[in-house]
Amino acid sequence: MIVLGVETSCDETSVALVRDGRDVLANVVASQAELHRRYGGVFPEVASRQHVLSIVPVFKDAISRAQVGWEDVSAVAVTYGPGLVGSLVVGLNFAKALALARGLPFIGINHLEGHIYSAWLRLSPDDSPPEPRFPALVLIVSGGHTELVLMRDHSQYTLLGHTLDDAAGEAFDKVARMLGLPYPGGPHIQRAAEQGNPEAFRFPRAWLPETYHFSFSGLKTAVWREVRRYLPDGEEVSRPRPGQMPEEQAALPVHDLAASFQQAVVDVLVAKTVRAARDFSVQEVILAGGVAANRPLRQQLATALRELSVPLRPAPLSLCTDNAAMIAGAAYWRLQRGERSSLDLDAEPNVALADRPERAVTLRSRTPARGQ
Repeated sequence: MIVLGVETSCDETSVALVRDGRDVLANVVASQAELHRRYGGVFPEVASRQHVLSIVPVFKDAISRAQVGWEDVSAVAVTYGPGLVGSLVVGLNFAKALALARGLPFIGINHLEGHIYSAWLRLSPDDSPPEPRFPALVLIVSGGHTELVLMRDHSQYTLLGHTLDDAAGEAFDKVARMLGLPYPGGPHIQRAAEQGNPEAFRFPRAWLPETYHFSFSGLKTAVWREVRRYLPDGEEVSRPRPGQMPEEQAALPVHDLAASFQQAVVDVLVAKTVRAARDFSVQEVILAGGVAANRPLRQQLATALRELSVPLRPAPLSLCTDNAAMIAGAAYWRLQRGERSSLDLDAEPNVALADRPERAVTLRSRTPARGQ
């Protein structure tokens, strides 16, 4: 079964073809990062207009690279949410048109579910990620989401914890702006942190006792207060002028601030994930989303889980950001069960992967995880 996937939830236009939910035949992504860098973040209307311009060329490129004909395509899958509504509508209408014109099964996929399945995709014949093992614990960390999800089987999700304010990726972007680093903030903070001391600043960790929830707004505020200490009276924090290096902005200790902030985020993500992995006796941990590309997070989480003999399955670096291969991969498992979507499926910008329980899922164990 070859599934053609379409992804336009935010600022990447992507089309992919995936065979049997595992083998990526083609995955073409047109990024808008340069376009939005001038705004310091994604400008929704600009994003949706750029999708309109990019979707057909990206589609043609993907079909060409996969070297398949329409007779080989079994179904069309597309992200229907969560995301920016204008961006989602572009991909939805394009995918519906393809399915209708070719008489193919059509299915909408939750963007977060796609991120999960990115960990099981093969980018080349040499790749051999294992088949999914359940129960699995999923840590989704991106610009809009930070969630811990227990996955008991395909399509069976229980939300254990989520961010109560900023997502981890959102915090990276906002702190990057404070430090005069470009958008997107994650890779630039990691690069700056490599030259800094993670213990230079004792930033707070929001442990939120008794739950698996996260909070990063207090950490972000703590960084802002430190930045203000280095600014002349009355000067506002702003992005650097063209050609201006971050270090020139009031002599900020950018490297140390970046390293200390990054370590605070990683400490909380690792501790909460390890605790949940132990509490629910999972077979593996999936790490997915844009922030999953962060090297210290991948390394420290893998090390901590090794003590529990639980393997870490991080998404391949090239599939951490939004892409259509993950959408096609997730769609395969639902199509195998006979699931289909109606062509009147609408964009749902705030749809959840799993319903939030009426009461927070409380910690099962009382023994604190490392760092707590």
